[in-house]
Amino acid sequence: MSNFSNAFSSTLGKKLVMCLTGLFLCSFLIVHLTGNFQLFKNDDGLAFNQYAHFMTHFTPIKVVSYLLYSSIIIHSVWAIIITLHNRKARPQGYAIKPKDGSIWSSRNMGILGTVLFVFIVVHMSNFWYQYHWGETPYVEYRTDLNTGATITKEIQASEFTDYVSYIDNGVEITKSKDLYKETQFAFQQWWLVAFYVLAMAALAFHLVHGFQSAFQTLGWNHHKYRPLIKFVGFWIFSILIPLGFAAMPLYFFFLK
Repeated sequence: MSNFSNAFSSTLGKKLVMCLTGLFLCSFLIVHLTGNFQLFKNDDGLAFNQYAHFMTHFTPIKVVSYLLYSSIIIHSVWAIIITLHNRKARPQGYAIKPKDGSIWSSRNMGILGTVLFVFIVVHMSNFWYQYHWGETPYVEYRTDLNTGATITKEIQASEFTDYVSYIDNGVEITKSKDLYKETQFAFQQWWLVAFYVLAMAALAFHLVHGFQSAFQTLGWNHHKYRPLIKFVGFWIFSILIPLGFAAMPLYFFFLK
């Protein structure tokens, strides 16, 4: 046990923890973005509210969620520990900073990580907390299975417990918490939209260094794989994913 704990308390061990939790969070970003694309469907939030219910009630997803929360905390705490360790090892800064060729994001991972941590707290309080314990409104969808037409109306929470979906005389009736409307309301606030866009810019810069650095820590830095890792890290995780997340608040603020 001592050898195991010593391995993870070493500098390399700490970087390995950062690497593994960071890659897990990267995989979560793909899943989360894919699900959140339901927000763009023109169905008054039916698909998104069904997705939100599934994500909060399907047992395997709930287990993964706890792993996600743990990874966020561990990734953040280990980042602080590594930063403090590096400062302790070099208590005095360079009189003249060396030109080591490092990019801006690699030199400011602490600042970018802090912005992202604050963003996660704000995001969780606005949506995750509100969905579970806040005053999220409720909605009813009535879809005619013959024509596909859907009628939407707001309902009272006392009419049912949490989520129900059934068919009655050729009409599919779905009642659920209306996280879609909660999202629409939240993103009518310009300052929150601006903060989300800023946070996604921080995510882009954070990933442009973090994704490639994780594979270097694992030793997967062979010249055959390096171009692919750089391509995926830059175009997928540093460009497309942050743009996808940033498009959501902008969509609600300007078009809804």
